[in-house]
Amino acid sequence: MKVLVIGSGAREHALCRALSLDPDVTALHCAPGNAGIAEVAELHAVDALDGAAVADLAASLEVGLVVVGPEAPLVAGVADAVRERGIPAFGPSAQAAQLEGSKAFAKDVMAAAGVPTARAYVCTTPAEIDEALDAFGAPYVVKDDGLAAGKGVVVTEDVEAARAHALACGRVVIEEFLDGPEVSLFAITDGETVVPLQPAQDFKRAYDGDAGPNTGGMGAYSPLPWADPKLVDEVVATICQPTVDELRRRGTPFSGLLYAGLAITSRGVRVIEFNARFGDPETQVVLARLKTPLAGVLLAAATGRLDGEPPLRWSDGAAVTVVVASHNYPGTPRTGDPITGLAEVAEQDGPKAYVLHAGTKRDGASGEVVSAGGRVLSVTATGADLAKARERAYRAVGRIGLEGSHHRSDIAAKAAAEAVS
Repeated sequence: MKVLVIGSGAREHALCRALSLDPDVTALHCAPGNAGIAEVAELHAVDALDGAAVADLAASLEVGLVVVGPEAPLVAGVADAVRERGIPAFGPSAQAAQLEGSKAFAKDVMAAAGVPTARAYVCTTPAEIDEALDAFGAPYVVKDDGLAAGKGVVVTEDVEAARAHALACGRVVIEEFLDGPEVSLFAITDGETVVPLQPAQDFKRAYDGDAGPNTGGMGAYSPLPWADPKLVDEVVATICQPTVDELRRRGTPFSGLLYAGLAITSRGVRVIEFNARFGDPETQVVLARLKTPLAGVLLAAATGRLDGEPPLRWSDGAAVTVVVASHNYPGTPRTGDPITGLAEVAEQDGPKAYVLHAGTKRDGASGEVVSAGGRVLSVTATGADLAKARERAYRAVGRIGLEGSHHRSDIAAKAAAEAVS
């Protein structure tokens, strides 16, 4: 099978890496890709938001599967355009992707499906915003209704900061604060059958100890030794399957990757948000542990044959990923800085530790790999347990040179310590 992956981040590098290891994949393409993806896939220039251009590229390459990575192309209908050309696409339709594209839509679906989530108000005027903030009190949770690249959510004790964010968003969802640890659970679905992946936990705040502003994610780990063994089955039964069933009932079946962001509260599991694609950086650790070849599973979801697939196989070990971010991220990042140490990681740490590229490109003049975004690299490692995976990940991070960069030093530290004790 020939496969085309759409996107340019570390999530897409993780997908391409997994697909490149699948013996059934005879040719792997990525558009537009990045400097790291170029090592495992042939890159093509394309506007990822242009469905017709993506479909034309897929047809010209004669691929048997297109995997759409990021949320913006899904909301823009890229998967629809590919399917209209008769090519299987892994990713929901534009209508179904509104589960991520509009938080108000997601709340409506959850209410109809009986899915447990935070109480919320959808606000469009200053008066509605003030009423909602007053109703819930601190800590205030304010979410831009639309796509915001992981940075549309503000959680704060400061009512003025919450109000300012709400006013800047236009249409906004204000909801009650959910206590308890957060979990990310991905589920592959063809619109009927739901196949869960292993849960992961990511770290949204920029700095150690969950300090600093929200980011797209600074690291992740899997498995979760502290989680209830029945958690995955419970989430599928009470959240994922009812949501998929409700969308199918509405005539907008959801096929692709359903990502449930969860809070394990004192009152039970609650949905914080849904995403319509693989999450970043959780994908990096989840796929590092998946032993089942990936392409066949994605194709089965894209063609409505998921119920015939054998159970997924997983490694017994653990995986940790640490994000190396550029200077000033999550503010306006500095780009164009040379990245060193990539060859050293490959030579000295592989295959147990490896680097997945996110915001990188190859400088045309020097040939060097340079930074080209906020989150630059995801350094990922596997091990027999979280402690060993952490050790390998941070050893590899130590070999990376990127002027002004920063990373968290506490990814999976608490979970690793608890697992030992």
